[in-house]
Amino acid sequence: MPDQQPDQPPAGCPQQTPPKAQGPELFTWEFATDPYPAYAWLRENSPVHRTTLPSGIEAWLVTRYADARQALADQRLSKNPAHHDESAHAKGKTGIPGERKAELMTHLLNIDPPDHTRLRRLVSKAFTPRRVAEFAPRVQELTDGLIDDFAGRGEADLIHEFAFPLPIYAICDLLGVPREDQDDFRDWAGMMIRHGGGPRGGVARSVKKMRGYLADLIHRKRLAPGDDLISGLIRASDRGEHLTENEAAAMAFILLFAGFETTVNLIGNGMYALLTHPEQRARLQKALAEGDMGLLETGVEELLRFDGPVELATWRFATEALTVGGQRIAAGDPVLVVLAAADRDPERFERPDTLDLSRTDNQHLGYGHGIHYCLGAPLARLEAQAALATLLRRLPDLRLASDPADLRWRGGLIMRGLRTLPVEFTTAQNRPPFEL
Repeated sequence: MPDQQPDQPPAGCPQQTPPKAQGPELFTWEFATDPYPAYAWLRENSPVHRTTLPSGIEAWLVTRYADARQALADQRLSKNPAHHDESAHAKGKTGIPGERKAELMTHLLNIDPPDHTRLRRLVSKAFTPRRVAEFAPRVQELTDGLIDDFAGRGEADLIHEFAFPLPIYAICDLLGVPREDQDDFRDWAGMMIRHGGGPRGGVARSVKKMRGYLADLIHRKRLAPGDDLISGLIRASDRGEHLTENEAAAMAFILLFAGFETTVNLIGNGMYALLTHPEQRARLQKALAEGDMGLLETGVEELLRFDGPVELATWRFATEALTVGGQRIAAGDPVLVVLAAADRDPERFERPDTLDLSRTDNQHLGYGHGIHYCLGAPLARLEAQAALATLLRRLPDLRLASDPADLRWRGGLIMRGLRTLPVEFTTAQNRPPFEL
């Protein structure tokens, strides 16, 4: 009997449409190196995309700009992990997304109104724009001091020697952590940023040590307050309400942890983008030499859009069935808004894959949108402006000391950043006067 042949349509009949491709593989090391082609495919073919995360949890990825803005502001998408329907969506895995496991207590990233409204109002009374502006000279002092440490060598790793220590020392100073204790914070934070904040091993020990230290420090500040942010959190009151010591400790923790890691990545990713786009870097150096700070300000916003520090917004959970981007999402489903995909959406940004430091129509989502917009964004912008401007002024011939293809990106779900950024230079200028 002859081999059976596949069924063929009769002559003249149209061929059947092949099934739609399943799309790119996500969350691999190759994906981490350059996720933007995969996100472009998702925006075009599956803009609200159900996937299984490396943890085994199933979640929806929201990739288009308009849908992302809707989701970030939709209060039916709760920040409270208690709304996660673990039994239905974990594919046999136990546990829920890391924010419940990570022992971070109750903070602005995982609560909803009215508790979120109360805490944010109290914290905003202490973490004011004026406090951030008055901190600018100290940020510049830290920036110059770190560059001084490697300026004579002609080479450096800008992640470990600059982008990482700058925000950790800055936020410690702002919070009121004594200088003699700040290297401990650098060690604890280094453990968390290297290993992603998981619940076990050295990370868990670092979290426990940091939490214990902050609880003790807050108790001491309550007895003897100063002019620092922790003392401001303790003093903050509204309508007769105050932060409890546990709430103040939780807020200090999240300001420190979330505030430093996003800024590490903003400085690292931003400097890498400038080093790999020499014409844009030259424009910025020329503007800085002429005393024009406008391009620095728009440039930092463009770097946040182009390759921002936060790839996916933190977890949200549907409290009821709802529709996002035409896709029905069931109650209890986890939802992750892909900021990196939304900020490259051609429906919103002209030439989205082009770095343009002078871009002015730039309502990017790099720091979120809605009631959970990043409280520390002004401090991160201040640090990034000081860091990038000072590097370009003091190390004018700064260049990559590695093939870009050899650089490695940290794997993770929320943050996007380089593991190392090796550079070299032949000329180091003296400290310029403070100008920011």
